[in-house]
Amino acid sequence: MVADAQTKDNRMSDWSEPPRAFTSGHVSALTGLSDRQLRDWDNRGLFQPAYAEDDRRRPYSRVYSFRDVVGLRTIALLRNQYRVPYKEVEAVGRWLSERYATPWASLRFFVADRKILFEEPESGLRYHARPPHQAALAIELRSIEHEMKEAAKKLRIRKAADVGKIGRHRYVAHNADVLAGTRIPTAAIWDFHQAGYDTAGILSQYPTLSDADIEAAIEHESKQHAKKAG
Repeated sequence: MVADAQTKDNRMSDWSEPPRAFTSGHVSALTGLSDRQLRDWDNRGLFQPAYAEDDRRRPYSRVYSFRDVVGLRTIALLRNQYRVPYKEVEAVGRWLSERYATPWASLRFFVADRKILFEEPESGLRYHARPPHQAALAIELRSIEHEMKEAAKKLRIRKAADVGKIGRHRYVAHNADVLAGTRIPTAAIWDFHQAGYDTAGILSQYPTLSDADIEAAIEHESKQHAKKAG
């Protein structure tokens, strides 16, 4: 049996696409892996994030790419659904990382007797150190990628408490002030306001926002400009 496991200033995000950067909290929610597992795999060198600081103790010192999320979900399935031992995953991961840039998110995997086989992209052959004793179960990356993409999109759904609030995040809009729960800088709203757009006009450019967001952004930027002028 085989089973297949632009706005005026270009500041507006494409809300149809998943985010490009994920914190460890996001990754845990998307993949089912705990933050402790992610830290352990990072420390062991099994799976390190695409963007990481030398001091991993700092907040947001580990930031993962979407390809990282797909790869980690693949490993999570191998460990949790197919019961592949950690030592097997670790040994295969180390061997593959020496030969492929993003093996866990770009190769096709199979499981037989809780052993991992992978399909070599050019030849289509399946490799492992030991011969399998039963039919291989395929881990379908397309299915995993689609699952993670849909789940990642849901991260963009704003909480009611964020409406009309201002926030800032070091990995969002270059640490600029943004409307909470979005990647839209308050400066972008201010630019439209200064250009003569009323609330309805600004909302036509940013349909995901509300009247409260526009009012909050204008009030915030007005105070910021007043401080600079004073």
